[in-house]
Amino acid sequence: MLAVGIGVLAGVLFGLLTTLVRRGLMRQPNALVGAMVITSSAAVMVLVVTVLTGKGGDLLELRMAAGYFALGIVVPGISQILFVVAVREVGASRTAIMIGTAPLLATIIAVAFRGEALVIGLVAGTVLIVIGGASLAWDRNLPPGFRARGMLFAFFCALLFAVRDNAVRMLDGASEMDPRAATTWTLIGAAVAVAIYATISRRGAVLTEYRSVFRSFIPAGVVFASAYLALVVALEIGRVTVFAPLNAMQSMWTVLFAWLLLGKSDGIGARIVLAMLLVVSGGILIGVFR
Repeated sequence: MLAVGIGVLAGVLFGLLTTLVRRGLMRQPNALVGAMVITSSAAVMVLVVTVLTGKGGDLLELRMAAGYFALGIVVPGISQILFVVAVREVGASRTAIMIGTAPLLATIIAVAFRGEALVIGLVAGTVLIVIGGASLAWDRNLPPGFRARGMLFAFFCALLFAVRDNAVRMLDGASEMDPRAATTWTLIGAAVAVAIYATISRRGAVLTEYRSVFRSFIPAGVVFASAYLALVVALEIGRVTVFAPLNAMQSMWTVLFAWLLLGKSDGIGARIVLAMLLVVSGGILIGVFR
Protein backbone atom coordinates (compact mmCIF):
# COMPACT_ATOMS: atom_id res chain seq x y z
CA MET A 1 0.00 0.00 0.00
CA LEU A 2 2.90 2.34 0.76
CA ALA A 3 4.31 1.74 -2.73
CA VAL A 4 0.95 2.72 -4.22
CA GLY A 5 0.84 5.93 -2.17
CA ILE A 6 4.37 6.94 -3.15
CA GLY A 7 3.64 6.00 -6.76
CA VAL A 8 0.64 8.32 -6.75
CA LEU A 9 2.78 11.04 -5.16
CA ALA A 10 5.39 10.69 -7.92
CA GLY A 11 2.73 11.08 -10.59
CA VAL A 12 1.26 14.13 -8.83
CA LEU A 13 4.70 15.74 -8.54
CA PHE A 14 5.57 15.17 -12.19
CA GLY A 15 2.20 16.69 -13.11
CA LEU A 16 2.87 19.70 -10.87
CA LEU A 17 6.33 20.06 -12.41
CA THR A 18 4.95 20.82 -15.88
CA THR A 19 2.62 23.48 -14.50
CA LEU A 20 5.39 25.13 -12.47
CA VAL A 21 7.62 25.23 -15.55
CA ARG A 22 4.82 27.04 -17.39
CA ARG A 23 4.45 29.54 -14.53
CA GLY A 24 8.19 30.14 -14.53
CA LEU A 25 8.16 30.78 -18.26
CA MET A 26 5.31 33.25 -17.91
CA ARG A 27 7.59 35.29 -15.63
CA GLN A 28 10.90 34.65 -17.39
CA PRO A 29 10.58 33.23 -20.95
CA ASN A 30 14.19 32.02 -20.94
CA ALA A 31 13.61 28.32 -21.56
CA LEU A 32 17.25 27.28 -21.87
CA VAL A 33 18.55 28.85 -18.67
CA GLY A 34 15.32 27.83 -16.93
CA ALA A 35 16.14 24.23 -17.81
CA MET A 36 19.61 24.80 -16.39
CA VAL A 37 18.18 25.99 -13.07
CA ILE A 38 15.83 23.00 -12.88
CA THR A 39 18.42 20.32 -13.64
CA SER A 40 21.24 21.79 -11.55
CA SER A 41 19.10 22.39 -8.45
CA ALA A 42 17.57 18.91 -8.73
CA ALA A 43 21.02 17.31 -9.05
CA VAL A 44 22.25 19.06 -5.91
CA MET A 45 19.16 18.09 -3.91
CA VAL A 46 19.30 14.41 -4.88
CA LEU A 47 23.05 14.30 -4.22
CA VAL A 48 22.49 15.63 -0.69
CA VAL A 49 19.71 13.09 -0.04
CA THR A 50 21.89 10.25 -1.34
CA VAL A 51 24.76 11.18 0.98
CA LEU A 52 22.55 11.83 4.02
CA THR A 53 20.81 8.46 3.65
CA GLY A 54 24.13 6.64 3.74
CA LYS A 55 24.38 5.73 0.06
CA GLY A 56 27.19 8.10 -0.85
CA GLY A 57 29.62 5.20 -1.19
CA ASP A 58 27.62 3.86 -4.13
CA LEU A 59 28.46 7.03 -6.03
CA LEU A 60 32.02 5.69 -6.33
CA GLU A 61 31.02 2.69 -8.46
CA LEU A 62 32.58 4.49 -11.40
CA ARG A 63 31.85 1.97 -14.15
CA MET A 64 28.09 2.06 -13.60
CA ALA A 65 28.26 5.75 -12.71
CA ALA A 66 29.60 6.44 -16.21
CA GLY A 67 26.61 4.63 -17.72
CA TYR A 68 24.05 6.59 -15.72
CA PHE A 69 25.94 9.85 -16.32
CA ALA A 70 25.86 9.23 -20.08
CA LEU A 71 22.17 8.36 -19.89
CA GLY A 72 21.52 11.59 -17.97
CA ILE A 73 23.10 13.67 -20.73
CA VAL A 74 20.29 12.55 -23.02
CA VAL A 75 17.48 12.10 -20.49
CA PRO A 76 16.78 14.29 -18.62
CA GLY A 77 19.50 16.50 -20.14
CA ILE A 78 18.56 17.04 -23.78
CA SER A 79 14.98 16.01 -23.03
CA GLN A 80 14.69 18.72 -20.36
CA ILE A 81 15.58 21.40 -22.89
CA LEU A 82 12.97 20.03 -25.31
CA PHE A 83 10.46 19.76 -22.47
CA VAL A 84 10.82 23.36 -21.25
CA VAL A 85 10.73 24.76 -24.80
CA ALA A 86 7.62 22.69 -25.54
CA VAL A 87 5.88 24.03 -22.44
CA ARG A 88 6.75 27.58 -23.56
CA GLU A 89 5.44 26.97 -27.11
CA VAL A 90 2.22 25.00 -26.50
CA GLY A 91 1.47 25.17 -22.77
CA ALA A 92 1.59 22.69 -19.91
CA SER A 93 -1.47 20.55 -20.77
CA ARG A 94 -0.61 19.85 -24.40
CA THR A 95 3.00 19.11 -23.54
CA ALA A 96 1.94 16.65 -20.85
CA ILE A 97 -0.50 14.88 -23.18
CA MET A 98 2.15 14.46 -25.86
CA ILE A 99 4.65 13.19 -23.29
CA GLY A 100 1.93 10.79 -22.18
CA THR A 101 2.61 8.89 -25.40
CA ALA A 102 5.98 7.76 -23.96
CA PRO A 103 4.63 4.39 -22.69
CA LEU A 104 3.43 3.63 -26.22
CA LEU A 105 6.79 4.57 -27.74
CA ALA A 106 8.66 2.58 -25.07
CA THR A 107 6.54 -0.49 -25.83
CA ILE A 108 7.12 -0.16 -29.58
CA ILE A 109 10.88 -0.03 -28.95
CA ALA A 110 10.74 -2.98 -26.54
CA VAL A 111 8.71 -5.12 -28.93
CA ALA A 112 10.76 -4.21 -32.00
CA PHE A 113 14.27 -4.33 -30.54
CA ARG A 114 14.12 -6.25 -27.25
CA GLY A 115 11.71 -9.01 -28.18
CA GLU A 116 8.97 -8.24 -25.63
CA ALA A 117 5.62 -9.90 -26.33
CA LEU A 118 2.75 -7.90 -27.84
CA VAL A 119 -0.50 -8.69 -26.01
CA ILE A 120 -4.04 -7.45 -26.49
CA GLY A 121 -3.83 -4.98 -23.60
CA LEU A 122 -0.87 -3.23 -25.25
CA VAL A 123 -2.77 -3.01 -28.53
CA ALA A 124 -5.81 -1.50 -26.79
CA GLY A 125 -3.62 1.00 -24.97
CA THR A 126 -1.93 1.91 -28.24
CA VAL A 127 -5.25 2.63 -29.93
CA LEU A 128 -6.40 4.90 -27.10
CA ILE A 129 -3.14 6.87 -27.03
CA VAL A 130 -3.09 7.32 -30.80
CA ILE A 131 -6.70 8.57 -30.85
CA GLY A 132 -6.03 10.90 -27.92
CA GLY A 133 -2.87 12.34 -29.44
CA ALA A 134 -4.43 12.73 -32.89
CA SER A 135 -7.45 14.56 -31.47
CA LEU A 136 -5.18 17.46 -30.51
CA ALA A 137 -4.80 18.28 -34.22
CA TRP A 138 -8.39 19.55 -34.29
CA ASP A 139 -8.14 21.60 -31.10
CA ARG A 140 -8.93 25.28 -31.67
CA ASN A 141 -8.94 26.51 -28.06
CA LEU A 142 -5.24 27.40 -28.13
CA PRO A 143 -3.24 29.23 -25.43
CA PRO A 144 -1.70 32.66 -26.16
CA GLY A 145 1.55 32.41 -28.10
CA PHE A 146 0.85 28.85 -29.28
CA ARG A 147 3.39 27.52 -31.80
CA ALA A 148 2.74 24.17 -33.41
CA ARG A 149 6.43 23.25 -33.44
CA GLY A 150 6.18 22.85 -29.67
CA MET A 151 4.13 19.69 -30.22
CA LEU A 152 7.06 18.27 -32.18
CA PHE A 153 9.45 19.16 -29.33
CA ALA A 154 7.11 17.42 -26.87
CA PHE A 155 6.93 14.33 -29.09
CA PHE A 156 10.72 14.07 -29.33
CA CYS A 157 10.88 14.51 -25.56
CA ALA A 158 8.48 11.56 -25.19
CA LEU A 159 10.61 9.54 -27.61
CA LEU A 160 13.71 10.19 -25.51
CA PHE A 161 11.80 9.12 -22.38
CA ALA A 162 10.88 5.89 -24.16
CA VAL A 163 14.51 5.24 -25.11
CA ARG A 164 15.50 6.03 -21.50
CA ASP A 165 12.98 3.54 -20.10
CA ASN A 166 14.42 0.73 -22.20
CA ALA A 167 18.02 1.73 -21.43
CA VAL A 168 17.32 1.81 -17.68
CA ARG A 169 15.82 -1.67 -17.83
CA MET A 170 19.04 -2.94 -19.38
CA LEU A 171 21.28 -1.00 -16.97
CA ASP A 172 19.30 -2.14 -13.94
CA GLY A 173 19.76 -5.72 -14.98
CA ALA A 174 23.54 -5.29 -14.94
CA SER A 175 23.88 -2.97 -11.94
CA GLU A 176 23.77 -3.26 -8.17
CA MET A 177 24.12 0.50 -7.70
CA ASP A 178 21.63 1.97 -5.25
CA PRO A 179 18.77 3.71 -7.12
CA ARG A 180 19.47 6.99 -5.28
CA ALA A 181 23.09 6.99 -6.42
CA ALA A 182 22.03 6.06 -9.95
CA THR A 183 19.53 8.92 -9.98
CA THR A 184 22.20 11.31 -8.70
CA TRP A 185 24.57 10.45 -11.54
CA THR A 186 21.71 10.69 -14.04
CA LEU A 187 20.81 14.19 -12.85
CA ILE A 188 24.46 15.28 -12.74
CA GLY A 189 24.79 14.19 -16.37
CA ALA A 190 21.68 16.19 -17.21
CA ALA A 191 22.89 19.28 -15.37
CA VAL A 192 26.30 19.17 -17.10
CA ALA A 193 24.74 18.73 -20.55
CA VAL A 194 22.28 21.60 -20.12
CA ALA A 195 24.94 23.87 -18.57
CA ILE A 196 27.39 23.29 -21.44
CA TYR A 197 24.72 23.93 -24.07
CA ALA A 198 23.46 27.04 -22.28
CA THR A 199 26.99 28.41 -21.85
CA ILE A 200 27.77 27.96 -25.55
CA SER A 201 24.41 29.41 -26.64
CA ARG A 202 24.50 32.42 -24.31
CA ARG A 203 28.16 33.24 -24.97
CA GLY A 204 29.21 34.10 -21.46
CA ALA A 205 25.97 35.70 -20.26
CA VAL A 206 24.66 32.50 -18.72
CA LEU A 207 25.66 33.23 -15.10
CA THR A 208 23.92 36.61 -15.13
CA GLU A 209 20.82 35.08 -16.69
CA TYR A 210 20.95 32.16 -14.24
CA ARG A 211 20.72 34.57 -11.30
CA SER A 212 17.92 36.54 -12.91
CA VAL A 213 15.69 33.52 -13.60
CA PHE A 214 16.59 31.46 -10.53
CA ARG A 215 13.60 32.51 -8.42
CA SER A 216 11.16 31.77 -11.25
CA PHE A 217 12.38 28.20 -11.84
CA ILE A 218 13.65 26.98 -8.47
CA PRO A 219 10.15 25.74 -7.46
CA ALA A 220 10.17 23.51 -10.54
CA GLY A 221 13.68 22.31 -9.63
CA VAL A 222 12.59 21.34 -6.12
CA VAL A 223 9.54 19.48 -7.44
CA PHE A 224 11.65 17.81 -10.13
CA ALA A 225 14.05 16.44 -7.51
CA SER A 226 11.19 15.39 -5.22
CA ALA A 227 9.41 13.61 -8.09
CA TYR A 228 12.55 11.69 -9.03
CA LEU A 229 13.12 10.65 -5.41
CA ALA A 230 9.51 9.52 -5.07
CA LEU A 231 9.91 7.56 -8.29
CA VAL A 232 13.06 5.86 -6.97
CA VAL A 233 11.45 4.97 -3.62
CA ALA A 234 8.30 3.65 -5.31
CA LEU A 235 10.32 1.37 -7.57
CA GLU A 236 12.52 0.31 -4.65
CA ILE A 237 9.68 -0.89 -2.41
CA GLY A 238 7.08 -1.88 -5.01
CA ARG A 239 6.75 -3.59 -8.37
CA VAL A 240 7.00 -1.84 -11.72
CA THR A 241 3.64 -3.34 -12.65
CA VAL A 242 2.09 -1.45 -9.73
CA PHE A 243 3.89 1.82 -10.33
CA ALA A 244 3.68 2.09 -14.14
CA PRO A 245 -0.13 2.59 -14.31
CA LEU A 246 0.07 5.24 -11.57
CA ASN A 247 2.90 7.02 -13.35
CA ALA A 248 0.85 7.04 -16.56
CA MET A 249 -1.59 9.44 -14.86
CA GLN A 250 0.87 12.35 -15.02
CA SER A 251 -1.09 13.98 -17.85
CA MET A 252 -4.24 14.01 -15.74
CA TRP A 253 -2.48 15.72 -12.85
CA THR A 254 -0.91 18.26 -15.20
CA VAL A 255 -4.26 19.24 -16.70
CA LEU A 256 -5.75 19.54 -13.21
CA PHE A 257 -2.91 21.71 -11.89
CA ALA A 258 -2.89 23.80 -15.07
CA TRP A 259 -6.60 24.44 -14.68
CA LEU A 260 -6.15 25.42 -11.00
CA LEU A 261 -2.95 27.48 -11.31
CA LEU A 262 -2.93 28.77 -14.89
CA GLY A 263 -6.62 29.08 -15.72
CA LYS A 264 -7.50 30.21 -19.24
CA SER A 265 -3.87 30.94 -20.12
CA ASP A 266 -3.27 27.24 -20.85
CA GLY A 267 -6.19 26.92 -23.26
CA ILE A 268 -7.89 23.97 -21.53
CA GLY A 269 -11.14 22.94 -23.20
CA ALA A 270 -13.28 19.85 -23.67
CA ARG A 271 -10.99 18.44 -26.38
CA ILE A 272 -7.94 18.70 -24.12
CA VAL A 273 -9.79 16.87 -21.35
CA LEU A 274 -10.91 14.15 -23.78
CA ALA A 275 -7.38 13.75 -25.18
CA MET A 276 -5.98 13.55 -21.66
CA LEU A 277 -8.47 10.85 -20.65
CA LEU A 278 -7.69 8.76 -23.73
CA VAL A 279 -3.92 9.06 -23.33
CA VAL A 280 -4.04 8.34 -19.60
CA SER A 281 -6.30 5.32 -20.14
CA GLY A 282 -3.96 4.00 -22.81
CA GLY A 283 -0.94 4.55 -20.61
CA ILE A 284 -2.58 2.69 -17.73
CA LEU A 285 -3.40 -0.27 -19.98
CA ILE A 286 0.16 -0.42 -21.26
CA GLY A 287 1.48 -0.14 -17.70
CA VAL A 288 -0.73 -3.03 -16.55
CA PHE A 289 -0.06 -5.42 -19.43
CA ARG A 290 3.56 -4.71 -20.19
